[in-house]
Formats: sequence, structure tokens, C-alpha cells
Amino acid sequence: MKIQVYILILSLIFAHSCKKDNKMIENTTQVQAPVAKQIPHKLSIHNDNRIDNYYWLNDRENPEVIDYLNKENDYTKALMAHTEDFQKTLFEEMKSRIKEDDTSVPYKLNGYWYITKYEAGKDYPIYTRKKGSLDAEEEILFDCNEMAKDQAYFSLGGLSISPDNTMAAFAVDLVSRRQYTIQIKNLVTGEIYSDEIKNTTGSAVWASDNKTLFYTRKDAVTLRSEKVFKHKIHSDSKDDVEVFYEADETFNTFVYKSKSKKYIIIGSSSTLSSEYRFLDADTPDEDFTIFQERTENLEYTIAHYDDSFYIISNIDKATNFKISKTNLKDTSKEFWKDVIPHRNHVLIEDLEIFNDYLVVNERENGLNKLRIMSWDGKEDYYLPFESETYTTYIGNNPDFESPILRYSYNSLTSPSSVIDYNFKTKESDIKKEQEVLGGKFNKENYESKRIWATARDGVKVPMSLVYKKGVKFDGSAPLLQYAYGSYGSTIDPSFSTVRLSLLDRGFIYAIAHIRGGEYLGREWYENGKLLTKMNTFTDYIDCSKYLIDQKYTSNKHLYAYGGSAGGLLMGAVINMNPELYNGVLAAVPFVDVVTTMLDDTIPLTTGEYDEWGNPNEEEYYHYMKSYSPYDNVKAQEYPNMLVTTGLHDSQVQYWEPAKWVAKLRTEKTDSNKLLLHTDMDSGHGGASGRFESLKEVALEYAFLLDLEGIHGQ
Repeated sequence: MKIQVYILILSLIFAHSCKKDNKMIENTTQVQAPVAKQIPHKLSIHNDNRIDNYYWLNDRENPEVIDYLNKENDYTKALMAHTEDFQKTLFEEMKSRIKEDDTSVPYKLNGYWYITKYEAGKDYPIYTRKKGSLDAEEEILFDCNEMAKDQAYFSLGGLSISPDNTMAAFAVDLVSRRQYTIQIKNLVTGEIYSDEIKNTTGSAVWASDNKTLFYTRKDAVTLRSEKVFKHKIHSDSKDDVEVFYEADETFNTFVYKSKSKKYIIIGSSSTLSSEYRFLDADTPDEDFTIFQERTENLEYTIAHYDDSFYIISNIDKATNFKISKTNLKDTSKEFWKDVIPHRNHVLIEDLEIFNDYLVVNERENGLNKLRIMSWDGKEDYYLPFESETYTTYIGNNPDFESPILRYSYNSLTSPSSVIDYNFKTKESDIKKEQEVLGGKFNKENYESKRIWATARDGVKVPMSLVYKKGVKFDGSAPLLQYAYGSYGSTIDPSFSTVRLSLLDRGFIYAIAHIRGGEYLGREWYENGKLLTKMNTFTDYIDCSKYLIDQKYTSNKHLYAYGGSAGGLLMGAVINMNPELYNGVLAAVPFVDVVTTMLDDTIPLTTGEYDEWGNPNEEEYYHYMKSYSPYDNVKAQEYPNMLVTTGLHDSQVQYWEPAKWVAKLRTEKTDSNKLLLHTDMDSGHGGASGRFESLKEVALEYAFLLDLEGIHGQ
């Protein structure tokens, strides 16, 4: 009898278990991927026809579009539901490493010490200052936590203090379209004046009279920064005077004040050319003087010191740039005299001028270097750095007379430091090293190195790797390969507290320094743009193959990651070699290249012609079409994919990733995950707030770790 009862109990347990399992299967099968309707839209140029079935998604105001994006979000949430607790764990873990009550290193400007601080439990910075001494009473300029209340998105930009220290121009973006509204605050009374200037870049500079502001306004449709205006305080912005209009649609304009405070400078630049004009800050109602007229393929920037202007330029075929100087009256290029001549193996990136020294940020063989030169010619040396996987750059140095150079340093294994270097004593003082809280981080537990893959054309492509000690290089380790590869933007090997959540779970992180960036100099960029853009994609693929061949990982454990133009990279490589990757993270990806570059009403399109080419010209059209991810989706197996975007993205419009995912769903032949997550409140930079953006990172990491079967440790 007891045996019969025992068998009955077991059978009931088994039946209940089966019923529960069947229910789980049933619920899983009920989660169907959204299917976007197809409305064929014909696009024709150069006797070539393309049919875009998802062109209709290009309408943010269409309720059906919003409904589709929400359904995709629901689908992502459903398929990732089993990781929700893990996502919370990851979020709290990443957040716990960040010091909540943190303070920046103070810097002195015009008699005041300026400090930015964060308070525990708050998402946004508080901007403060102290007069004369760090022991003086703290004055709160802006508490962004108060300003951001009840806002889904908040960004403060363009903070600019008047010469007499009594007013601050500031700018706010509440939509995440990078269209800022400038206002003015009286720092003595706390009053915010009625002046309100909309649709700007956020940047504003004061003339010496404490009454005049110069700022840049955007085109409301294309978002191109095209006009510089002059505003008098306590006046209506409708009465502002236009002082410069950039008529060339491939250029953007901007305005700033020289470090010397003597000049207001208007810059105008495209990818390959630039032009500057300047005005004495004491006479804001006079006309600007052109420094050097724009010339095709001439790029330059200017800085003022004493009786001279200093110029970084590529004049006279200085591919990696050189430094020149000229007097204040004869500023055109025929008067420029070399200070540091061009060198084929050294890229000049930046300079900082002091009374007694010139500091130059250089790059050689991919590595940052800070060169210090005394004006009297007696000293010329580099600050020493030992690692091959580090990042350094010149910090905030507003004072010509300072005997101190402030710079920052970090590496893949070392947290960021702010360092003051004394020119006279040659001593370095670490003012602050980034704290990694939680009690678990020890830089000695991690290793980094630089390796070189051979691309298919024989070129050596560097990669920077970081991992936790003990990782086995037998092909079993998961590896996340990141790259960008466009605009000459160099992705330096820098430290990340967030990344520790992957490294501590056995991931290797690799940065591929592919062509299209400037890691190995200007030619590295030139050989990865326009009609050589394919090098960017094949470099990445060849790096992936090298990582697999050398058993750092395998195709079952290799993951690709890129955002924006790096998202274009993701789309291209998985069309070409999807079998190399188990998963892909594509953040705000630029994937509908041809259609976007043919539409000059889309924000920022015309300024991109020098990067990608103008598809109105047949040669560029066909080349662009050959790699455009959206145009080359085909019936094949694709890796597991998580694609993210923002509804208000001003750089890459949300419909590009939305259309891409919709097309992939109909074409791909596999059953791998394909998820689209749209942040309905933000744009290109993701969520505002100090910690809110970590939730998206937690989703991305949970996606990767789940594919590896790692769910919590």
C-alpha cells in the first residue's frame, strides 16, 4: 500500500512538472517576433532601382511606427525576461563600483576655483565654485538634479562664465536631439533672465563687455550648425544679429574664445577643409577678419599667444600635420613659419601653450605622447609612459602663467588619473585617481597587451587586449571585439569600470584599431574612407580571424560590438562573414547608408560627403551600395543580434536600425535571436543621468553572458 501511495505521489509530481514545462513551452511559442508590414517604395538613381519595403518607418509622427517600435521593445523584453534579475544584478554591480559622492579636481579661472561634484543617490552633476581659495565658501552655480526633475531626458551644456564673473550662459536640451536652448543666469542674485535662444549647439562665448554673447544656431531640419549670431543681454533673441552664415552645406560652423581671452574666433570646417575668422573681444560690434580663406584639402586650427598665432595644419603636404606660427596681422598661409616641421611617422593631435613651454600631444606607432618644449630651446623631451595599451591627453589648462601641466592618464588595467606635472621640478602629482569601489578590484589581477593581425593586403593591424589573469588561450574564452573605424576617430585603450563585469566573468575585451581611424596616423584614416572604405570592414574581419586562429577565442565564443559608424561596421561584417560571430551588439547603427546619403534633408548628411562620398555621383553610389548593410541583407544565417537605438537620435535616425531589423527578420534563415530595443525618450548618446545609461549596458551584457550560459556568478 505504501508503495502504491508513493508511486501515486511521484506520478502526480511528474504530471504537474510536465504541465508546468508544457506551459512554459506554450508561453515561449506565443512570443512571436513583430512583423513590419511591407509597402514597396521605389528608389531610382543612375539607372539603378532599389525597392525599400520599410521606407514607411521613416515617420516619427505615424502612430503605426510608434506601435511597431513598442512591439519590438515588448518582444525584446519577453525574450530577455529570464535575464531580468541578472540585469538588475549587473546594473547594481556596475553602479556599486562608481563613487556616488564624487568631486572633480578643481581648476582655477579668473580668480575662482571651479568644481563639479556628485552627491550620493543623485543622477546629475552639481556645478560649484569658490572665490580665491579652496577654503572659501562654496557657491552653487547649477544643481542639475533640481533642473532635471520631471524630465525624461536632461542635458546641461555650454556653461560659460562672463568676464566679470557675475553671469553664466548655459544651455539645456530636454529632448536629446542636441538642439539646446541658451539662457543667462545672474550668479549674484540667482535670477534667470528672460533671454531665451532656441535651436542652438549650446555653446556661447562672452565678449569683454559682459553684455554680448556669440552663439551658433542650427538649421531646424538638417540640424547643421550654419549661423553665428550676436546677442545682447536683456534683449529678444529675434533681434539678434547674424554675424556669419556658412552657405556651404558640407561645412559646419562654431564659435569659441581664445585661451588668451583676446579673440572671439569663428571656425568653419568640413571633413577635409577648414576656415577661421577672428575678432577682438573688446570690440564685439566690429567685423570679423578672415584668418586664411578655405582652400580645398587644407585643414588647420589656430591658437593665440602673445604677439603670434600658432597653427596646426596639413599645409605643404604635411599629411600628419605640423605646427607653424605667424604674427597677428599677416595671418594668411604664405606667412606661416614652421615651429615643428612635418614628420612622416608622427601625427600631431593637439597643443597647449604656456608662458615658458609648448606642450604637444603627438601619436607615434599608435601610442600617445606628450612632448614638452621650452620656448628658449633648452628643453625638449617626452613624459615617460611604459605600457603599450594606455591613453593620455592634455587636460584643462586655462592659465598661460601656470608652471603646471595638467593631463590625464589611464590604461586598460589602470583607472584614470588626473596628474599635475611641474615644468620646473619635473615632478608629477597625482591629484586624483578614479576610485573603483566594491572592494573587489585589484589592477594586478588583470593583464593587457597589444597584438598585430595581418590584413589580407599585408598591412599589420594592431589590437589592444585586456583580460583577467588566468584566462586560457585555447579557443574556449568568450571575446568581445570592439571597433569604430571612421572619421579619423581613434579609439584609445582606456579603462572602464563597467567592462569589469565582463572581464570578471571570463571575457577577453579587444579593441581593433582598424583603418578609418587615426591610430597609426593620417594615412591610416585616408585608407579607410571614401573609395577605400572596404578596408575598414576587411580589417575587422581579418582581426577576427586572427583572434580565432591564435586561439584567443573561437567562432562559437566571438562577439562583435560597434556603435553609430561602428554599427555600420557591424552590419557590413555580418553580411560578409556571419559565421565568425556567435553574437553582435549594434548600437545606434548607421546601416542605411545609400538612402541616408541621398537625402540631404536628413540631419548632418551633407557634411558627410567627404567621409563616405556623394552618391549623387555614380562611382560613389555603386561603391557605397556594395557595402551598405541594409542593401546587402540576404538569405543566410546571421549571428544572434541585439540592436539598440533612440527615437530622438539626431546623428543616426531611429528608422535605420528599425528598417534593418525588419528586413533581417524576413531574410535570415536561422533561428538565432534578433532583438531591437528603442529608447523612446533619448537620442544618440542614450539615456541622461549618471546611472540610467547603465541599464542599457546591463541589457547588452546580459545578452552576451546569456549566450555564453553565464547567468549570475
